Amino acid sequence: MASPSLLNQQQIQALAVDVQSYLRDYLEVELGQFDVQFLLDFIIDKSGREIYNQALNDAQTALAGRLESLQAAIWDLEK
Repeated sequence: MASPSLLNQQQIQALAVDVQSYLRDYLEVELGQFDVQFLLDFIIDKSGREIYNQALNDAQTALAGRLESLQAAIWDLEK
């Protein structure tokens, strides 16, 4: 199963339903719940950490921008 630190079981199951519907509706591929979860586990295992790390990097960049803005506002308040 996928690393619990990336997605919990409830999230994986909800995503599995979406992937199953997508495969059926757009690719005309029928996969059972087990096969879809196995596919998701593979995808999460291969790319989950990179996605997670990129999200952290994006959050750090956004936070740095906000801190810079806050610092400028404090400088404006100095007398």
